[in-house]
Amino acid sequence: MRIGPMNLASPVVLAPMAGVTNVAFRTLCRELELARAGTVSGLYVCEMVTARALVERHPVTMHMTTFGPDESPRSLQLYTVDPDTTYAAARMIATEGLADHIDLNFGCPVPKVTRRGGGSALPYKRRLFGRIVAAAVRACADTDIPVTVKFRVGIDDEHHTYLDAGRIAAAEGAAAVALHARTAAQRYSGTADWDRIAELKALLPDVPVLGNGDIFNAGDAVAMMDRTGCDGVVIGRGCLGRPWLFAELSAVFNGEPVATPPNLGEVADIIRRHGALLSAHFGEDKGMRDIRKHIAWYLHGFPAGADLRRALALVKTLDELDTLLDGLDPDVPFGPHAAGPRGRQGSPGSVTLPEGWLDDPDDLTVPVGADVMNSGG
Repeated sequence: MRIGPMNLASPVVLAPMAGVTNVAFRTLCRELELARAGTVSGLYVCEMVTARALVERHPVTMHMTTFGPDESPRSLQLYTVDPDTTYAAARMIATEGLADHIDLNFGCPVPKVTRRGGGSALPYKRRLFGRIVAAAVRACADTDIPVTVKFRVGIDDEHHTYLDAGRIAAAEGAAAVALHARTAAQRYSGTADWDRIAELKALLPDVPVLGNGDIFNAGDAVAMMDRTGCDGVVIGRGCLGRPWLFAELSAVFNGEPVATPPNLGEVADIIRRHGALLSAHFGEDKGMRDIRKHIAWYLHGFPAGADLRRALALVKTLDELDTLLDGLDPDVPFGPHAAGPRGRQGSPGSVTLPEGWLDDPDDLTVPVGADVMNSGG
């Protein structure tokens, strides 16, 4: 799959997920793809950072943009609401060599974001949306950095924005677009409507269109591409607790046999490696606090016992993690009991928007206070 000057051997993209797709997780996914499929072929995107915080060089944000020494291409997603800030952030990335690819996030459905007009609320303001995309493209015009755009079907079933968003993004120079086939009102509940991806691809035959939503195994990815005609897939919750999924996807798309999923002993070793990478990135204390949520995803469906699960949910050191993992039965195979979605699901709900947000889709007013946060959802 080609995205601007980037030629990817696999049409697979790791979705940026706040608090998940840091350098530790991306390194682990890449290591497992290399070990199990013999290659690193997809695109692994850094967790979302706020353009304003990047321009202001907020220490937490700058730490979030850490890439591994051999990570290529380096992909960074920006959350932004202001064309001027977007230009400044993208120009900073370009001139300082901070990344090789920029993705713009207009898909976040979290209430704290939409209530200020950001994330999946913003494409409704189509002229403002277009100017933001144009600003990022203009900032990278003298470089080889492609700009891509990710968005949702719309705010809710009465306010679909995905076709306008795709058309506008392509017209303003986006190298590719990605559609999470849910509305903001759905959040992560229900079923992704893959037919919307097919409609977007039909509208944009000459622009790479990536599909996102309900891909939990390699078969799902193949099915999405066959059904919609999309050019690639974006993997989010499907890889939580299963970072080896990218190796399976790489094998399928390259016509190679898929390796047997790891048994519980191998999963324990993957957890150990993940814990070590998180500790190297954050320090042991924060690294162990961060690994706890991942452990729950890793052990989904596996027999572990209530006492051991509770102890792992409170793990404080790498040595303690190692000792506790020794309590797992290493011979338990990965099977249907360990499959299925992880992470956020929840329920649909009404989308909180700024007062009067739906009155004028051509309003160019930048939403106030929507770019204050330093990380996204």
